[in-house]
Amino acid sequence: MTRKETYIREVARLLTSFLSSGSAVDLLAYLVAGSTLPGPRANLELADAFGETVREFAVADADDHRILWDLCVELACVSPEDAPTGDPHEFLSFCGVRGIGAIGSVSPACVEAALTHLAEASVDPRWRIREAVAMGLQDLLSRQRDTTIPELEDWVEGGSWLTMRAAVAGIAEPDLLAEPELARTAFRLHRKTLIRVYTAKERQSEAFRALRKALGYTLSLVVVALPGIGFEYLRQLATLDDQDIRWIVRENLKKNRLEKQYPETVQHIRAQLP
Repeated sequence: MTRKETYIREVARLLTSFLSSGSAVDLLAYLVAGSTLPGPRANLELADAFGETVREFAVADADDHRILWDLCVELACVSPEDAPTGDPHEFLSFCGVRGIGAIGSVSPACVEAALTHLAEASVDPRWRIREAVAMGLQDLLSRQRDTTIPELEDWVEGGSWLTMRAAVAGIAEPDLLAEPELARTAFRLHRKTLIRVYTAKERQSEAFRALRKALGYTLSLVVVALPGIGFEYLRQLATLDDQDIRWIVRENLKKNRLEKQYPETVQHIRAQLP
């Protein structure tokens, strides 16, 4: 049995106990103890196991659906004041966000509420929680894209820097980008985001820098999925007299997924940069 399978079995046991008794004390203690925080990396396998198990429980029993949803919302609302970055209790919020995305992915009735919660969490000061939002969006995009994509369009067109970051980080996932329709959507969202970056006057905030950092790798994933229009777009960006846009282009050209697979094209675009 793999470590993740062990996590799934134990989370399932603890969720069953919670649904029977109404007490989540043992489940929360297990998540906190297994968080691997403080430390450089939270226990993503355990968080995955939590999300997958919550989703399966929600599918299996409609009566449990609302109880599990309320649990995940409660966990997601663990505040930065009560669980700052690196605190083991931050993992509860991380798992709650993952659970919201997981349940929303299999429940059409919860998709809009899930997106609302994820939008709120996307501006959380804790970077791990913002990563959980991107993962939750990936769950929604895999199963509820007809509702999720229009919402992400709104995030990119009128949202904050961090909400935009969540949108591009969420959709720039290789399995999703393997589908032509989602790849084209990802390209469109990135193009709209970069227009807002290019026209931005306020660029000193941490939120803007977080978006710029994300674009420094997500764009290369989209280019791999759509190399024809993707590289042409990189060429266009390379000609712009904008230091942040040029930084984004340079960072993406460094990625092995481009540099090793398309060395001549990468070299040509680099030559266009000042």
